[in-house]
Amino acid sequence: MLVAAAVCPAPPLLVPEVAAGAAAELGDARTACSDALAVLAASRPDLLVVVGPADGDHGGPYPQGARGSFRGFGVEADVQLGEGDEGPRLLPASLAVGAWLLHHARWGAAPVEGLGVAEPLDTARCLRAGRELAARDERVALLVMGDGSAKRTLKAPGYLDGRAAAFDAAAARALAAADVAALAALDAELATELQAAGRAPWQVLAGAAEGAGLDGRLLYEDAPYGVGYFVAAWS
Repeated sequence: MLVAAAVCPAPPLLVPEVAAGAAAELGDARTACSDALAVLAASRPDLLVVVGPADGDHGGPYPQGARGSFRGFGVEADVQLGEGDEGPRLLPASLAVGAWLLHHARWGAAPVEGLGVAEPLDTARCLRAGRELAARDERVALLVMGDGSAKRTLKAPGYLDGRAAAFDAAAARALAAADVAALAALDAELATELQAAGRAPWQVLAGAAEGAGLDGRLLYEDAPYGVGYFVAAWS
């Protein structure tokens, strides 16, 4: 069953080498992510699964030891999802950022695997995938990577959409309260229109957390660069 979860944003800019001179701008987000990972470690999981958005070619499971890279962002930096053989596929960017966070936190509390979630995955299948993850072991923890709307401001990647702030506010409330029903109720079509890549991973979390009785805390909420970023801890 699910015993804990951490929700973190997934921009490669969280990695200081990628952000370069702008690294300090997401310093508070990194600190919040470290605090959320400490909650995961304290839950003493038997298995940690990193869940994040991926395109169709990078969806599906990733074994412990899978590697990722930030070379596509101009940085010669590689990461690995726990210890193990390299595996046949490179991690998608969201899981690579998760792997970096775990390395930065010196994670060693449990074996680590990954799951790339294709953004078009509908809510019912996200919930089912979450239930399957929760059944993987007696004590399962999730590190859930994903962003809110990318249309919060005029300079946002998707330009300004008047619906974006309300969507992100609803997501933030659900993450803060560990409200499984509210996460499951997020509109998948609207999330796609708002470029909210975290919707599908959050709904995987909702499926995994059904009946777990977890409490939530929102550790960080902001929209730098016009993109909604949230950090939450469930335990």
